[in-house]
Amino acid sequence: MVELLDQSLSLLLVIAGTILVVAEALAPGAHFIVLGVALLVSGLIGLVLASFIGPALMPFVLAALVLGVGGAALWAYRNLDIYGGKGSGQTSDSSSLKGQTGRVTEEVTQTGGEVKLDAGGFNPHYSARSVHGVIPEGTEVVVVDPGGGNVITVESLELAEDDIDRELARGRKETERVERESESDVV
Repeated sequence: MVELLDQSLSLLLVIAGTILVVAEALAPGAHFIVLGVALLVSGLIGLVLASFIGPALMPFVLAALVLGVGGAALWAYRNLDIYGGKGSGQTSDSSSLKGQTGRVTEEVTQTGGEVKLDAGGFNPHYSARSVHGVIPEGTEVVVVDPGGGNVITVESLELAEDDIDRELARGRKETERVERESESDVV
């Protein structure tokens, strides 16, 4: 009877762990996986150890197993990148949004609009403001100021110009000027 009670506690852990692991499979996001694995593995080990350990010690052994296996599962989840992407599903802070590209989902003006960033985290939709004028829906944009809240400032990629673009434009103008001068010298 007592051994049956020890096994039923282990069996309860196996069932609870299985339910949590299945729930994680149905709704991924690492909400249940650590606890589910801890309960499932501890319950399975408890089923094996039930005949070797006395009934008075079994709850304490199972508790220690849940803590130990839970700690190992948490370490594995955090360090082995099981879900892939090492944080690719989220941004670390607002400054990491600067330079991100996306697409306008609702016309963006200097006072309002919405964009969907290509790598914008769990919810890639952000309220946005434009640097200059109106940016129509479907236009590719780049974040120029992440703001710090949930409103970002964007610029159309067609209008965006960085140091390299400015230098190339300066080089083209210089080349055109030299060509015009050489043509005028020939005539």
